[in-house]
Amino acid sequence: MRPRRRFDQRPQEPQTRINEAIRVPQVRLIDSDGAQIGIKSTDEAMKYAWDKNLDLVEVAPEAKPPVCRVMDYSKYKYEQEQKAKLARKHQSTITIKEIKLRPKIDPHDYATKKGHVRRFLKNRDKVKVTIMFRGREMTHPERGRTLLMKLAEEVADLGIIESNPLQDGRNMVMMLAPHKNPVKDEVADEPAAPAAEAEVEAAPAAEPQPEPEPAAVAEPAEHTQE
Repeated sequence: MRPRRRFDQRPQEPQTRINEAIRVPQVRLIDSDGAQIGIKSTDEAMKYAWDKNLDLVEVAPEAKPPVCRVMDYSKYKYEQEQKAKLARKHQSTITIKEIKLRPKIDPHDYATKKGHVRRFLKNRDKVKVTIMFRGREMTHPERGRTLLMKLAEEVADLGIIESNPLQDGRNMVMMLAPHKNPVKDEVADEPAAPAAEAEVEAAPAAEPQPEPEPAAVAEPAEHTQE
């Protein structure tokens, strides 16, 4: 009986080889400060890195001989992960939403659709606005264009026209895009009532009252002896 094939369960080597994972006989060594040291045997290069309490990292495996650099690999890997995380954070994903209108749309329906457009633009999404013509409505495309431009003007505080109204068969399409810098909701500050200038009349200074005269001391009566 033919033996069953076994899959190799050994863990795969990381894409960046470091220290003992570098199996080539010689490498071109670069110091941690970027200085070129030259071609060294892998053992010598590894000893040089370990003497500095650092790692030997293969940075250009395709070169002949491969280029290795002395560095703190854990710190290098952490910095690379942070850079990638920051790059993903700054990437903006734009979603295209679509709103369909009719040339003779009811005012209430129009207000509802306009609310959706405002919400999409606030969420940093692009909005594809489509006017659908039917039957004899095709003979008056200017009505659709007027409606689209009216909508664009009413949401101009949140977005701009990226693509002007364009006739596409029985439809007319316009693309709206949010402003590059998000617009913060402006909170209307209530005008503060002007403070009335209170006229404070200075109280008249109290007139100094005369000090009370000391009470007269009665002199003792003189007794005459006869």
